[in-house]
Amino acid sequence: MIPYSTQLIDDEDIDEVINVLRSPFLTQGKKVEEFELNLSTYTGAKYAVTFNSATSALLAAYSVCELHHGDEVITTPISFVATSNMLLEVGAKPIWCDVKSDGNIDEQKIKALITSKTRAIVPVHFAGNPVALHTIHKIAKEHNLLLIEDAAHALGSSINNKKIGSFSDMTIFSFHAIKPITTGEGGAVLTNNKEFAKKLKLFRSHGILKKKLWHSDMISQGHNFRLTEIAAALGSSQLKKLDAFLSKRNKIAHYYDERFKETTLFKSIVIKKQDYSAHHLYPTLLNPQLRVHKEKIFKELQAKGIGVQVHYRPIYQNSFYKNSFRECFLEGAENFYQSELSIPCQHKMSLDDAKYVADTYLDILSKVID
Repeated sequence: MIPYSTQLIDDEDIDEVINVLRSPFLTQGKKVEEFELNLSTYTGAKYAVTFNSATSALLAAYSVCELHHGDEVITTPISFVATSNMLLEVGAKPIWCDVKSDGNIDEQKIKALITSKTRAIVPVHFAGNPVALHTIHKIAKEHNLLLIEDAAHALGSSINNKKIGSFSDMTIFSFHAIKPITTGEGGAVLTNNKEFAKKLKLFRSHGILKKKLWHSDMISQGHNFRLTEIAAALGSSQLKKLDAFLSKRNKIAHYYDERFKETTLFKSIVIKKQDYSAHHLYPTLLNPQLRVHKEKIFKELQAKGIGVQVHYRPIYQNSFYKNSFRECFLEGAENFYQSELSIPCQHKMSLDDAKYVADTYLDILSKVID
């Protein structure tokens, strides 16, 4: 099976992990600090604070900027549920904005959703393709709103050669196993705000401020959301290879772009010239005739050894949200979900693998539509 995304762990990564396992510290040592410094250096952000998952990182970001009950936050329904779930955890209400044909939040529809209760905008860089950050920044500034990026797909992505992670109040990354780099599970918040960084570190460690010797003081509410030394060592080792990983993903994506540019069976997402995508995913959008056969296409691709996935069912379609919120219907999100199918695009693949995927995909779709 060629998975749609996967990790690549080599001997260097394994050696770094073994070194930590043989060291005195498996947690709360120097490896976490090193990884955070490496993330800051790579992205250009002043501060990086790591967590045991991107979900924990989202909760921390929402909490330290003091989102509360009754606050509204404009976000996208085309994302993993954690983006909205963690808003509920702090008492805030997700206000879903429709998406464009590339799966990213439609920046032109944000203003109409702003009310006196709106406190923040949380866009998602879908598949690693950067959102229209400059326009969204302008909207946030005009209305005095926080801008928190869910960049779980976008470590290494950039706009005009400026890395995602250095633009906004806070940016969240994921190091889950199928992301371009992994710590197994893990996440981070990047920020240029010193106070946010201080609060984030407290939040991930019980709200405890350490002092000299045994003295410490719990000064705020917090959790145990710390990343281990083992995971941090793996993260730093992986980060050294990130650009090479992304170069490989982009080669696969560019091959697909060329192979698929004439087809009418589906559309691929076009990346703007000034943007660089991490290509966490390679989404394809089936034409209307094929949408109704998506389950059949999905199963046939899997039977041919091609790992595919759908990203994502709109968050508001989940039973929990249907039962808890007024019914929602966003045409762009619905159309995107009905047509989207992600095919393999990852750094373990060869161009021969990509050719097999492309040939098989086109063949299956052609037979279905006939």
